[in-house]
Amino acid sequence: MTVDPLALLYAVILGYLCGSVPFGLILTRAAGLGDIRKIGSGNIGATNVLRTGNRWVAAATLVLDASKAALPVLVARHFWGEEAAMLAAIGAFLGHCFPAWLGFKGGKGVAVMIGSLLALAWAVGLIFCAVWLLIALTRKMSSLAALTATATAPIFAFVLADQWLAGAVAVMALLLFYQHRENIARLLAGTEPTIGSENKAG
Repeated sequence: MTVDPLALLYAVILGYLCGSVPFGLILTRAAGLGDIRKIGSGNIGATNVLRTGNRWVAAATLVLDASKAALPVLVARHFWGEEAAMLAAIGAFLGHCFPAWLGFKGGKGVAVMIGSLLALAWAVGLIFCAVWLLIALTRKMSSLAALTATATAPIFAFVLADQWLAGAVAVMALLLFYQHRENIARLLAGTEPTIGSENKAG
């Protein structure tokens, strides 16, 4: 099957533009909670939004961040095929983590990973969520849950889909690990805060 390089470029651009919409920042400002970049870790993702104490805004951020990844994947698949859909997912991940309009300082990508996986291969996405939930409940660490679910995602993508999806998921996994580099350092040092703790380092 011949893949149009221009279509692949469109898919990446579409993904980036959708992914770079900073819903965490928009929603916290709209709710009168201030600039999320000046709260907690300064991250624009749902985990840091939760530190404002408003669970509804945090939940809305999670859903919208997942949706902004799923949408370009579905659009790219419809118009340009599966290869384009995978590149749209990577583009959305890059847009969320490195949005040009926020000085390339965005979120860490967990919600975007969820949205991308559910759109690319729903079974892999559900397994990701299940692994995250299992680790979060047993170890009480959001970052460890995210890293564990992410590390296993390429394996499930390979088993349940194919090597191409596994490769795309692996690229997103590497980006997510990079965005969690400070969390990894704290995990190794034994200083990573648990879910619900008052520590704002995240």
